[in-house]
Amino acid sequence: MQVKLIVEARATLGEGPAWDEKTQTLYWLDILEKRIYAGTELLTQVDEFIGCLAPCKNGHLILGKRASFVEFDPVLSQQTVLVTLDESATNRVNDGKCDPAGRFLAGTMDMNEKDPTGSFYSFDGASTRTLFRDVTISNGMAWSPDYKTFYYIDTPTCEVRAYDYDVNTGEIANRRRAFEVPKSLGWADGMTSDVEGNLWIAMWGGAQVTRWDPRTGQLLEQISVPALQSSCPVFGGKDRNELYVTSARKGMSEADLNKYPLSGGLFKVVTKHEGMPTFEFG
Repeated sequence: MQVKLIVEARATLGEGPAWDEKTQTLYWLDILEKRIYAGTELLTQVDEFIGCLAPCKNGHLILGKRASFVEFDPVLSQQTVLVTLDESATNRVNDGKCDPAGRFLAGTMDMNEKDPTGSFYSFDGASTRTLFRDVTISNGMAWSPDYKTFYYIDTPTCEVRAYDYDVNTGEIANRRRAFEVPKSLGWADGMTSDVEGNLWIAMWGGAQVTRWDPRTGQLLEQISVPALQSSCPVFGGKDRNELYVTSARKGMSEADLNKYPLSGGLFKVVTKHEGMPTFEFG
């Protein structure tokens, strides 16, 4: 599988890709530069950090901003705050996406990346629930094809957790370790899943995306990406077999940038697998 550069964005912290099935549009972010992209184009510049986004059923986007969830109208460039989170000044929203029932799930992280001060939230459009706390860097999220298992990454733990998931109520239960991710591969960052039930994880510091069978913990495949800080994958395209991967330049040395000059770019690889969809909010 050949990885192709889609846009040389030189993003400081490229993240949060989400595929809008209706418009066949890939949305993604540069968190630290406060930018939202639609494919290769800059869609808008906003006023504070955006950790994640997802398409809404009404054609808008839901954004996880520094400490709030916001509805964004891309036509009018208008923002409406839906809920404000009770978070400390040193925390911000990081990764997030919608569940199959249309809830928006997102976690927060310590911006110093040291203390477990973050929480993980579920928002159904009317109220917000805290599903768990004590998170340091809330990252990858994915569901099994039957929606009964939710997978989650708190990056410094070097593991992928699994929970029982009730899609009707949004409740989670029975936390357990699905598998451990060796540090030699990099740090487990953003995550997505395919219709076979396998997990695809971007490896921060590892210049690759890895594919795993979470039922056995077996590493199935490694896909090299010409960006050291590979950050998050998502499936898109007409047949949902195109894997898009964001990346970052944050924290890279001059030597690393010389070795990986395309870091901060958006990449695509055509796979032999069909990915799970990006679920919509609402």
